[in-house]
Amino acid sequence: MLDKIIFATGNKNKVVEIREILADSGIEIVTMKEAGIQVEIEENGKTFEENALIKARTIAKISGEAAMADDSGLVVDYLNGEPGIYSARYMGHDTSYDVKNDHIIELLKEAKEEERTARFVCAMALVLPDGRETTRTGVMEGTIAHEKSGKNGFGYDPIFFLPQYGKTSADISSEEKNTISHRGQAVRAMKKVIEDIKMTERP
Repeated sequence: MLDKIIFATGNKNKVVEIREILADSGIEIVTMKEAGIQVEIEENGKTFEENALIKARTIAKISGEAAMADDSGLVVDYLNGEPGIYSARYMGHDTSYDVKNDHIIELLKEAKEEERTARFVCAMALVLPDGRETTRTGVMEGTIAHEKSGKNGFGYDPIFFLPQYGKTSADISSEEKNTISHRGQAVRAMKKVIEDIKMTERP
């Protein structure tokens, strides 16, 4: 019976977002910490999907329970797709996002407006105890802003400009962000998968 999923992250912001979207699904989302799991997972995949699966498989194997994980990042066209799958590790794990964001803005200072296109990508993976695996991907398109703005987001949100809103993803509310964000899209797509699984489990 699928009623609990361990989510493979230490990022509290992600867990809040995921719990909000899955609130009415009847699924309890448990963090690794809450499940008593402490493990360093080497994300050595070549794509967001591969890295999400690596994390979910590891937690499912350790716990014997359903596990979900995501891998997400910022893809900047002018930088040939960087930071991409290395978004969290870009310029080093201990480098603050303030510094990372300033660096990306600096790298794009010669870019024409039409060259500033970028997107947030999120791959979500679900691994069940019986070995079934599913991935879903969400994409949020935007551009790189000329300066940082906003306090509502985290990570690269202050430099990710959303033309349809006329502001960065750190300037919009969490409710607005959940409706359009890459992670929101991926979680909602996975929610449908979870609902389908629960339907087939019914007697």
